[in-house]
Amino acid sequence: MSAGPLAWAPYCGPGPGPEDWLTRWNLDPLLIGVLALGLALVLWRTSGRERLLGVGAIVTLAVIFVSPLCALSSALFAARTVHHVLLVAVAAPLIAWSFPSRRVGPLALATAAQAVVFWAWHAPAAYGGALSNDGVYWLMQLSLLGTATWFWAAVRRAPAPAAVAVLLIAMVAMGLLGALLTFTGQPVYAPHFLTTAAWGLSPLEDQQAAGLIMWAPAAAVYLAAALMVLGRWIGPDAGEGARVA
Repeated sequence: MSAGPLAWAPYCGPGPGPEDWLTRWNLDPLLIGVLALGLALVLWRTSGRERLLGVGAIVTLAVIFVSPLCALSSALFAARTVHHVLLVAVAAPLIAWSFPSRRVGPLALATAAQAVVFWAWHAPAAYGGALSNDGVYWLMQLSLLGTATWFWAAVRRAPAPAAVAVLLIAMVAMGLLGALLTFTGQPVYAPHFLTTAAWGLSPLEDQQAAGLIMWAPAAAVYLAAALMVLGRWIGPDAGEGARVA
């Protein structure tokens, strides 16, 4: 635990303390421009429910990357976990449902890709690299969002039984990583060794809080989606629910 305060240069800036984090908005003009372009594309190419979902996706991405959550995720791994959960379990399905359904490739491959990418970026070395270099940071974000959107788009086209199965697999993959982080007896994310004390947490406590977020509420998103699909499959609208959408 010897990393100094200058050892990391996260995209969202140095980790803030409780006294100033609400003022730490990220006004990167390139990021704002990309989000504005995405919003324009949604408004141009979609209508009705799809437009609402697309706008919801852009708003979610703004919360993740523009709001003070961005800076807070430099200080707390638990906040970074919220950031990642919003990316893969909220923004990604909103994107997947905001455009017409298309064939996107094998469901099993999409499921495996999402899980592997999510786990890989939570390896300590990969995570440290993302908080040391803006290019690696955006590679992390885009690969997480891209594979998660692929997964949800594949779920959307899948027959209900297959969709339920892969959603439960995704739930287990998220929960297992959360359990691993919760019960690991030492902190493993060096970028947060010196940033949690201001929040009254040790690095290990911060890591355990992150694990609990993955283990319970994040995994529950996939369980809830599986139950919704199951309800359509066996409920009164079963004839219409042979596929998710």
